[in-house]
Amino acid sequence: MDAVAAVRQRFAALDPVIDERTRRLLVAAESSALGPGGISIVSQATGVSRQVIRQGLRELKEAPVAPAGRIRRVGGGRKRSKEKDLHPSLPTWSDSWSPLTRGDPESSLRWTCKSVRNLSDELKRQGHKISYPVVAELLHELGYSLQSNRKTKESSTHPDRNQQFEYINARVERAISGKQPVISVDTTKKELVGDFKNSGSDWRPKGQPEKVRMHDFAIPELGRVAPCGVYDLAANSGWVSVGLDHDTASFAVETIRRWWHAMGQEKYPEAKQLIITADGGGSNGSRLRLWKLELQKLADETGLIIAVSHFPPGKSKWNKIEHRLFSFISKNWRGQPLTSLEVIVSLIAATTTRKGLKVHAAIDDSTCPAGARVSDSAMKEINLRRDPFHGEWNYGIRLRGDNVIC
Repeated sequence: MDAVAAVRQRFAALDPVIDERTRRLLVAAESSALGPGGISIVSQATGVSRQVIRQGLRELKEAPVAPAGRIRRVGGGRKRSKEKDLHPSLPTWSDSWSPLTRGDPESSLRWTCKSVRNLSDELKRQGHKISYPVVAELLHELGYSLQSNRKTKESSTHPDRNQQFEYINARVERAISGKQPVISVDTTKKELVGDFKNSGSDWRPKGQPEKVRMHDFAIPELGRVAPCGVYDLAANSGWVSVGLDHDTASFAVETIRRWWHAMGQEKYPEAKQLIITADGGGSNGSRLRLWKLELQKLADETGLIIAVSHFPPGKSKWNKIEHRLFSFISKNWRGQPLTSLEVIVSLIAATTTRKGLKVHAAIDDSTCPAGARVSDSAMKEINLRRDPFHGEWNYGIRLRGDNVIC
């Protein structure tokens, strides 16, 4: 048997059970034993390149350099993209991949490329060879992760925010102790009428979800509705008018009027004033002329002194109706398509809580055109008395001609 065949036979027997480093040292030892020309003979017999055999010979002369348990020397193997592709245009990877916190706002890389594929494409355009999985890996190493927005920032706070809350609280407690009605008023977001997806989930037989439309395009003959509510703080009861027209101050005051004639008048037969707490904006905003004019009409009809307190700007979440009425209505109709006006009214009216909340609902089909303007002369006819403390937020409206101070 010639030398090539002998080496091939020994190598074939050991090759399945040896690792890369052992194979390298084995072929080096074989070539060293064969003497001159051994490298060529072993390379021909085993298929291992001459370069690898020479590397093995160097390792044999220098003694093993790889620590126990390692195949290659420390630092061996192909270099990572991060290590070999640092470029003067990218002083650090961290600086380059901070799309929301660093860099020029005009840079598409730093401010608009949010996906790893976009980042990879942008880096390739800059002359760097890097795949999107490597981009993701390096982002994780730099402490980045996919995160959604978190609601933590509030709007600017008015310096008298807390004092206004205390003012409202004192007025409400005083009225309730005197058995006078106190209501919280607001209009919730408009809802599409029809077989549309409604947020939330409901118990149904497994595999039989409610089928709804793919797209939320309003059905012309059904349109949208705007539920406007009145919440009675003392009675823990509510009235909701489901409006078919625009959400205006006329609609908001009409809802209060309906609540008073259907529920309030019977509940408070000795009432002399009506306390209203409302948001600072929207159809019942503190600066809205039409809101005050419509309240004047209500005061003339009922003879009640109507005292209004608005929450400071940006603090509508503190309005009682939000978390004592509207939140429970949303829970009650979660996962159920609002297919018709009747369904909406029935779902609202069926809303209850363990603390005894009762809700009455009705359709308001009156017309409330938007864009109505109130002239200066009409404003002068409103019997408006502003409170000494922030009169733009706290004021009273009474019967025309009644000059008694609130």
